[in-house]
Amino acid sequence: MRIESIRLKNFRTFQDVTMRDIPRLCILIGANGTGKSTLFSVFGFLRDAMTTNVTAALGRLGGSRGFQEVRSRGCTGPIEIELKIRADLGRKGANLITYGLSIDEQNGRPVVAREILKYRRGSKGQPWHFLNFSYGSGEAVTNELESVKDENDLVREAQTLKNPDILAIKGLAQFERFPAVMALGDLIENWHLSDFHISRARPEQEAGYAEHLSREGENLSLVIEYLFKQHRPVFDTIVEKLKDRVPGITSVEAKPTEEGRVLLKFQDGAFEDPILARFVSDGTIKMLAYLTLLYDPKPHPLLCVEEPENQLYPTLLWDLAEEFRTYAMRGEQVFVSTHSPDFLNAANLDEVFWLAKEQGFTKIIRAKDDKQVAAYMAEGDKMGYLWKEGLFRGVNLR
Repeated sequence: MRIESIRLKNFRTFQDVTMRDIPRLCILIGANGTGKSTLFSVFGFLRDAMTTNVTAALGRLGGSRGFQEVRSRGCTGPIEIELKIRADLGRKGANLITYGLSIDEQNGRPVVAREILKYRRGSKGQPWHFLNFSYGSGEAVTNELESVKDENDLVREAQTLKNPDILAIKGLAQFERFPAVMALGDLIENWHLSDFHISRARPEQEAGYAEHLSREGENLSLVIEYLFKQHRPVFDTIVEKLKDRVPGITSVEAKPTEEGRVLLKFQDGAFEDPILARFVSDGTIKMLAYLTLLYDPKPHPLLCVEEPENQLYPTLLWDLAEEFRTYAMRGEQVFVSTHSPDFLNAANLDEVFWLAKEQGFTKIIRAKDDKQVAAYMAEGDKMGYLWKEGLFRGVNLR
């Protein structure tokens, strides 16, 4: 499963942009305020909207004036999001699923003005609409799994939602007879936005259970304990890779205490006593967190990471980029934003997009579409060096 394109209209700094041919590892660069975090917030918005509703999801982004704050300044009309997703629906080859969402206001409240899901059953012809809702009511195809060869033979079932700010895919994603909706729902529910804070990961945690690293990483010790007990080969791989990247570290342990807390301890081979998490370097904690995230036994289908270079020694960034690429090559997808030329030096030409402001709004440019950058890369130059030389139009390092 992979997102191939994203189209945004009237979503904050994105007045009308489309990202096409998105690779499995997508690296975003741009000056502050160009919209790298905003692009990631689209994923968070969709997940919140599917978990709750559009009103609550907009409120998390824009406060009490959710819709007005999220809609691009000075613009009118609905907020529009369109995703094209390549997914295997159990037939020959992967289907290209198009999901479109249009959000407007009605009587001062956000509503889903339109929500569609369409894809081709075969390799040719126009895509068929399998879901089409507006303002809380619409239709969904109920014989999606059957061998239907003519769109006129599709059985459409009328449905009315409880409220017009609820996504139709929220309910339909629970039923196997809607495989495309299930695939989209699985992607949205399980994608992960990493906003790791070292200060959150250092303190001892209340004893508990956690299989996956949380967004801010406060449950790191619990996940390490889980991996040690339930996935020992994965735990051993993480520790070995950490030892290769952090001099002196020989082991990691999540130790329960009598007070019902879990301590994260690091052993430095030069000393007899272990070091508690609160005393090790920022880089050690962060590298352990990223390795824990990237070697999750049940990886996220989509992983978004902002500025992974913070607190890490520059020479480690090439290795980290390779870890992200390996994660993506296993069948997942990774979006990374960065301000580091050292990290960017590990990037391939087709992995990089840059964001630049034009008349107050953001445009997105693929590095491989820039003939000059492509020519330099063909000659063996590195992306980070080209960035430092100012060859990315509209982007600077400040």
